[in-house]
Amino acid sequence: MNHSVSAAAEARYAAAMGQALAASVAVHGTTSPNPPVGAVVLDATGTVAGVGATAPPGGPHAEITALRQAGGRARGGTVVVTLEPCAHHGRTPPCTDALRAAGVAAVVFAVADPDSRAAGGASVLRAAGIAVHEGVLAEQVRRGPLRAWLHAVRHGRPHVTWKLAATLDGRSAAADGTSRWITGAAARAEVHALRATVDAVVVGTGTVLADDPALTARHADGTMRDRQPLRVVMGHRNVPPGFALAASDVLHLRTREPDVVLAALHERGVVDVLLEGGPRLAGAFVAARRVDRVLAFLAPALLGAGPAALVDAGVGTIGDIERLDVDEVRLLGADILVDARPIGHTAGGTAAAAVPAMRQEGTA
Repeated sequence: MNHSVSAAAEARYAAAMGQALAASVAVHGTTSPNPPVGAVVLDATGTVAGVGATAPPGGPHAEITALRQAGGRARGGTVVVTLEPCAHHGRTPPCTDALRAAGVAAVVFAVADPDSRAAGGASVLRAAGIAVHEGVLAEQVRRGPLRAWLHAVRHGRPHVTWKLAATLDGRSAAADGTSRWITGAAARAEVHALRATVDAVVVGTGTVLADDPALTARHADGTMRDRQPLRVVMGHRNVPPGFALAASDVLHLRTREPDVVLAALHERGVVDVLLEGGPRLAGAFVAARRVDRVLAFLAPALLGAGPAALVDAGVGTIGDIERLDVDEVRLLGADILVDARPIGHTAGGTAAAAVPAMRQEGTA
């Protein structure tokens, strides 16, 4: 925090930020291209008076929802929010105006807003005599639902998660090409839940022709989840009629260049991409240094032959190896999930020049 506070206040802010983070998790996948923000209002006694999260585009900001819920109890209280409140005019007034009008005494946020149009909220609040504390649970928030949005704003391209399923000896399929199912039901359920939170799922035409995937987000009983990602096919070959991805709502980009695809998706407001292509497509993204997160679902099994999970990744010598920082390892049934990112990548990306256009005016 940038101002000295008591240990009791610090603990109270951390607890409230945990609630705000949970609120943002609940709306993850519904707000894009706007950031999934969570906010909590504590009244003057430190009691929770309101909780809010970003509404789908066109709806209110997290702070506005929390303030409305708190009503008069917000006066003299503290607003705890995962992202610095915005200070710009769009289709709605800035959140800083609402915070001042509500008479709050303090605002606590986790991470600063890298969007050049919306940043500066902290300075506006301080100038209005409101105490501002920043950095509370910052690392947890950066690695939470805001991760992809922070990256997209800083880098001007979507955040890319490469999902792979492989045996412990690194095989993505058997020698005859069969691959269903390497991992178990719990791992597959995790992938379907993940698809429901991302903006787009990308595969190559090779994977389409070999596996005929649907790339939809489904519940365990096979029914469709409420939110479905944009399905994207990369490559020059046609998808034959009758294949699941031959439908008109699938975007076919006739290129094998990762940057061309990411630029096209960025133009569409896509923030969060799940890469589910085969080993060569994954290799192209790794070689281009366009993989920001790796989710490896590893089955406790051995094949000894068959396609590797990754090929042609631009590594010719051990000095070129792409090393990863491991953020989490956990069991999913009998399988192991390794959540990692290339060393040198922060959870939200490096502090590059902010690009506008990721956030719809007034609907952040």
